Amino acid sequence: MIPPLPPRGSGPLIQSQQGDLLRLAAGLVISAIIVAALYYGQAVLIPLAIAFLISFALGPVVHWLVRRGLSRILAVVLTMVLVLTVLGAVGTLVGIQMRSLSAQLPTYQTTIRSKIEDLGARMKGPGILEGAMQTVDTVQKEVAEVVGGGEENEVPPQRVRVIPEPVSPFETALLWLSPLLAPLATAGIVLVFVVLILLDQGDLRDRLLRLLGGNMFRSTDALEEASRRISKYLLMQLVVNVTYAIPMALGLWLIGVPGFILWGTLAAVMRFIPYVGPILSAVFPLSLAFAVDPGWNMVLMTAGLILVLELVSNNVIEPLLYGTSTGLSVLSLIAAATFWTAIWGPVGLVLSTPLTVCLLVVGRYIPQLSILETLLGSSPALSRHTRIYQRLIANDPDDAIDIAEDAIEETSVTQFYNDEGMEVLCQASIDYINNARAEHRLRIANGMDELLEAIREDHPADLPEGAAPRVACIPGKWEIDRQACEMLVHSLQLDGVPAVSRAYGSTTSRYVAGLELEGVEIVVLSFFSSEPDAAARNLTRRLRARWPRLKIVLGLWGVPLEELDRHGAEMLGADAVVASINEAARRILLLLRNAEDKTVGIVQDPQAVEARNETLKKVPLDDPDLREDLNDLAIRAADVFDVKTAAIIAIGPRQELLIGANRELPGLGIDPQAKVMVLPQDASLASLLLAEARSLIVPDIERDPLLAENAVLRAWSARALAAAPMRQADGVVLGALCLIHDEVRDLEDKERELLETLAAEVAERLTGEAAPPTEGPAEPSLSATVGQQVPE
Repeated sequence: MIPPLPPRGSGPLIQSQQGDLLRLAAGLVISAIIVAALYYGQAVLIPLAIAFLISFALGPVVHWLVRRGLSRILAVVLTMVLVLTVLGAVGTLVGIQMRSLSAQLPTYQTTIRSKIEDLGARMKGPGILEGAMQTVDTVQKEVAEVVGGGEENEVPPQRVRVIPEPVSPFETALLWLSPLLAPLATAGIVLVFVVLILLDQGDLRDRLLRLLGGNMFRSTDALEEASRRISKYLLMQLVVNVTYAIPMALGLWLIGVPGFILWGTLAAVMRFIPYVGPILSAVFPLSLAFAVDPGWNMVLMTAGLILVLELVSNNVIEPLLYGTSTGLSVLSLIAAATFWTAIWGPVGLVLSTPLTVCLLVVGRYIPQLSILETLLGSSPALSRHTRIYQRLIANDPDDAIDIAEDAIEETSVTQFYNDEGMEVLCQASIDYINNARAEHRLRIANGMDELLEAIREDHPADLPEGAAPRVACIPGKWEIDRQACEMLVHSLQLDGVPAVSRAYGSTTSRYVAGLELEGVEIVVLSFFSSEPDAAARNLTRRLRARWPRLKIVLGLWGVPLEELDRHGAEMLGADAVVASINEAARRILLLLRNAEDKTVGIVQDPQAVEARNETLKKVPLDDPDLREDLNDLAIRAADVFDVKTAAIIAIGPRQELLIGANRELPGLGIDPQAKVMVLPQDASLASLLLAEARSLIVPDIERDPLLAENAVLRAWSARALAAAPMRQADGVVLGALCLIHDEVRDLEDKERELLETLAAEVAERLTGEAAPPTEGPAEPSLSATVGQQVPE
């Protein structure tokens, strides 16, 4: 019998499912083989792992000595001698303390016996369980009588004494030394491995790069990140342990506990063992305090000292020093500690964190193992807007509100609307037809209304009562269009602009005639649609026919940025097209300001202005060598970031000066005294950074209403802008290093930090002084805020 044919089109699906099952089975088999190899090969792998861990800690010291002119062999020898000397000195002190304690321990027997007798006497009093214990004793006696028949043995049992055979001194020595042979052999192997790794570090790195294969940039980044994270973790662990051990030893010395150096050293060493190390290190000083003091004061003071040190270390020192040095989540740390302890015992517990960091880095840079980063990493598995969207789908708006409030505390209400709120609505628009059921759509609509209402209640706008609205936001068609309008209206109200949201309807003349827009200066039309042109064009045409002087702004929220160019404002009959809450708010503020004929400048510290002017007076901008150096720095920046233009701009007393560039740029004026290109006063670039003195990243200039009309950027065919401030040693901004590209372009965090580093090099070349360090992970300003003038 011929089997029936499968449904048409199901063959590739079945093959895909079978392929997924085969890959899953292969992954499980490989994982089992790796775990078995780790377990059965621990005799070889444990010394290697310990050696690599120690080499990560000692590697920076060797590199520092090599940079000072020593050969690598001499640097390794000096490092190992230093480490062994420190260990020997600490071991000597600990040995002296142990010898002293061993001589004093017999004198504490009386105190221990008296305390135990006192505790026994206290326990003999009538207690809660005394009746129960008597009942149990009675039952045991009755059972014994029944089993034994009530008869007692006539002949008492005789004690048998076994006399051992005499043992020779050699056998005694072997008996004592045999437990020490294995650790000593392991320590020797680790020492040899450490020396070899430090000597051949470059060769080992090359071999690891060959094993990783593939992209050389990605493999190099993986090794650098693993080395940096593990080295930082070990250094911070050492600092934390030392800052714990020193107060521990001093406190025990003041309390009077013998062997304070021994217990401080033991605490520093034991704290390398996660979770159980601090508990074990606390047992010994507490036990000795119990044995030394006839009373209980020493025990209580020792316990209080340990408790205070643990609280300070766990809640102050560790969060301050560790930060995100490992990038591992708490759950992954505990799971890793359990796994490595089960595989390698106590040594695995000590090595669990560094080994798991290596797995995290491997998962980050090898796409096939990206599941490791998802399981082990501390970064959220879902983005913030995805978490809010999921909570709304799950009918849990309260949790979504909590997530939103956390985001607002970090940034602002407007920034939350721009980054998270609109992304939630965009995702809802994508899933509206393809994935969502009617129940899901209702949950999202109701939950989003609750979320916006809660934000408005917690962050009310301070507007005069009865203020006539100047801006009206009209939804295009869907519920999410109305919710986008509410976000924009609230953002404008927080900026002091009276705004209202109208009910959504249709593009008919009757609907437009029923709108109450008297006194309104700007109308924003909100559309979440991939093809909004027809509806937007009809609505704008009817609005203009009814209110000719009305300014119309189209909010095309669902259109990708790269496709916005084909939705021009003139083609759709609008005054402007915006794609985000931030852009819409800035565009509206600019239109209102232009209607009032107002300009807003920067309020600067006069001392900063004077310091900048004095510094630039000392810089010979007409020096050919200086100009050549600045041009070389601009060429390097353009090559590194692969952009069309890199410009170095200084802020002069009256206008900005172009003092370096990677290519010839169209001139807009020449200062005959400085012999450098000057920028028009109303087209400044570097002064935009003075408001917040941090990097300015504008992926698409067309989306920024201020920069889109900048004459300099238009002359230089700019579409994207990234600028980093050039600061002198006292923090005063001298100008900016600007990257300009003719296509839409964004920078990652690491690229922004690199741009700030290059800007610091330019500042050093101008002033001859070391520039202040960059601030690190602070978020860059995404765009200019208001029209800013060059300071006088």
